[in-house]
Amino acid sequence: MGVAALGLDRCSLYVHILTMPDDLMPGQLLARGVCRHLLQHGFVTVEELMPAPGLRLDVMALGPKGEIWIVECKSSRTDYVSDRKWRNYLEWGDRFFWAVDADFPAGLLPENTGLMLADAYDAEILRLGPASPLAGARRKVMLQKFARHAALRLQAFRDPGVTVSGIYP
Repeated sequence: MGVAALGLDRCSLYVHILTMPDDLMPGQLLARGVCRHLLQHGFVTVEELMPAPGLRLDVMALGPKGEIWIVECKSSRTDYVSDRKWRNYLEWGDRFFWAVDADFPAGLLPENTGLMLADAYDAEILRLGPASPLAGARRKVMLQKFARHAALRLQAFRDPGVTVSGIYP
């Protein structure tokens, strides 16, 4: 897919591609690979979206037919075992996935959830979790949150005074 097809002008290309950080945490590297893979399937993504106070989705993906997928990235067994909130994420998307690397003991993960094998550069969907379509009102809320989060991230690239919460520091 070319730069023009992605809607990136020359300045955006510089901001988004040439200034990618190289100091990402392991979970962020998995998220990057997941986002790249999902883009190949027509999904656009945002990272670290807060659907409700106290919850933060690693990746929220919006599909070409309006479907919403939630992906939780786990970089280690300890990371997974210490996560007590993941069941709360199920109500915010149509499908839920775990993204783990090749060394992760995937047998720990619940079989009734989706599974992706990921690294910093790509991912592969190993198992689709069950579809659980959102109610119309919840879908509208999530689409608005997605749009606002994406717009604030883009605005923050252009204006260093803007934060993801939209408030100047």
